[in-house]
Amino acid sequence: MWKKRVVVAAAAALMAVGLLAGCGSDSSNDSGANKTYKVGVVQLVEHPALDAANKGFVDGLASKGFKDNVKIDQQNAQADQSNLNSIAQRFVADRDDLVLAIATPAAQAMANATKDIPILGTAITDYVQAKLVKSDEKPGTNVSGTTDMNPVEKQVDLITRILPNAKKVGIIYSASEVNSQLQAERMKKHAQEKGLEVVEMTVQNVNDIQQVAQNLVTQGVEAIYVPTDNVVVSAMPNLVKITDAAKIPVFPGEDNVVKMGGLATYSVDYYQLGFQTGVMGAKILSGEAKIEDMPVESQKEFKLVINQDVANRLGITIPADVLQEAGK
Repeated sequence: MWKKRVVVAAAAALMAVGLLAGCGSDSSNDSGANKTYKVGVVQLVEHPALDAANKGFVDGLASKGFKDNVKIDQQNAQADQSNLNSIAQRFVADRDDLVLAIATPAAQAMANATKDIPILGTAITDYVQAKLVKSDEKPGTNVSGTTDMNPVEKQVDLITRILPNAKKVGIIYSASEVNSQLQAERMKKHAQEKGLEVVEMTVQNVNDIQQVAQNLVTQGVEAIYVPTDNVVVSAMPNLVKITDAAKIPVFPGEDNVVKMGGLATYSVDYYQLGFQTGVMGAKILSGEAKIEDMPVESQKEFKLVINQDVANRLGITIPADVLQEAGK
């Protein structure tokens, strides 16, 4: 009888252990509904466009149910390559489920650090040229995302619509940014096709911008195009200080820079790009899609944005058809 009681007690104890173990495995089950996903966000530098993309990404994830069950590690590299590398190593060590890389250098640092963690990019112009994917249609790597390629040719056309008598235009960008180099080549080609002389100047860092801007003024440019360049955009006030004094309008690649003193643009919507990227991220976290098969996505329509205050300050009359297109 005593032996029987011992056997029954032992069996009960084993059952209890099994139940406890079962409960424990449910709460830590990586594929279960209770999982907390780890998402790393590495942003190259702080400025309005990249900040908007960051917020859009978080909102895009939340729109698909990834909010309370997601732990987001936000990191800003302050435009420092060594910081990018350190952040990338941190995310790899943390075994994050997904990483968002905002801007090309951030994505390149992450791609160099891991071939296993899915990496989504945004605020990146050309994934193929940056060697992040094999093709936009079928990346074939652990990287995909959204491109911020703006309609460069339309930007040049916009300059000629607003300034029909312009003969010489300038372009200023960072020599270290692959994306900017690509936009500069497209801008020069189309501008020259339209009979415009192009004065091209590059900067190494934000400290160069005022001097380079002054050089463009000295060379007699009548307008300046600024691509979606992180270095130049982050120091837009320094550029505008020089161009405003010379009554020269700046045509940037997105509306946040128009708000900072640019005249007009067919704008990239960085918040929407970030949101699209967040929706892509939700598909990866849910297992609905594999990143190597996810095409790089782009903005479909670009809204014409005009800063009328800048036009007034520079004494520029915006043609009626341009105002009408912008909804003014």
